[in-house]
Amino acid sequence: MKTIGRFAPSPSGPLHFGSLVAALGSYFSAKSQGGDWLVRMEDIDPPREIEGASDLILKALETYHLYWDGDVLYQSERHDAYQQQIDSWLDSGLAYYCQCTRKQIKESGGFYLGTCRDKALNSPNSCSVRVRVDTPIVSFEDLKHGNMSIPPELAAEDFIIKRRDGLFAYNLAVVLDDIYQGITEVVRGADLIEPTGRQISLYKMLGLDPVKYLHLPLATDGNGNKLSKQNHATAIDLKHPVPTLVRAMRFLGFALPRGIQNGEISEIIDWGVKNWSINQLPQEIEITSPFSKASP
Repeated sequence: MKTIGRFAPSPSGPLHFGSLVAALGSYFSAKSQGGDWLVRMEDIDPPREIEGASDLILKALETYHLYWDGDVLYQSERHDAYQQQIDSWLDSGLAYYCQCTRKQIKESGGFYLGTCRDKALNSPNSCSVRVRVDTPIVSFEDLKHGNMSIPPELAAEDFIIKRRDGLFAYNLAVVLDDIYQGITEVVRGADLIEPTGRQISLYKMLGLDPVKYLHLPLATDGNGNKLSKQNHATAIDLKHPVPTLVRAMRFLGFALPRGIQNGEISEIIDWGVKNWSINQLPQEIEITSPFSKASP
């Protein structure tokens, strides 16, 4: 079966170093196997999005010669597919409406306890929608790290697939879109290890085999915080991309020859495809970014 990988950023800001690491890892993995690499824009959370960020992200990928196959998929164009699946699960009893607030859940210990499971609520305008998790996914196989465990309390939660504000949840959208695009492997940052169990449970509900998962080291700042747009991570350099590209590849465990380090972007990327290996990846889950400085 042909390998199909993907990079799926959210347009909440320009690409930063951590995003570049994820893009490179997914690109090298797919292309080293002779596969396709797709780009999907996860624009289903308008309050967090920044105008023009999608175009900035695509420009950054092109600047770093990370060229995608096919058309970019925008999740904002997939609302009907998400709602259709939710309606199907509501009709079959695999999903239900929930009126519990975050405050109530926090007060009950921080985990949802199935309070609304059997209330048969029918108030779509004031409720979230949750799926029934009758067989929790407490572990999964990662291509690098092997068997990875998920906290049992988290694994057992009936989780949200549509929010109270009417927005579709990440876990639902990402699984339906990976299926729609024929994705065979997901290479992404280690901050998404815990949601993996929930996503696998959705594959099981749909009667499908899940994709293969590979979680890359998470780039953190000098204080151990994840590099993210919310934490105001610095955008990657688009005028002089080679030094940043080399640092990102070293972060992924590459030992680049001096001649390659001083080469053109296209030459460096081609070398990365030919020399990619899961074995080279660091064993650590988190690594401090070379662009980070600890706060005093």
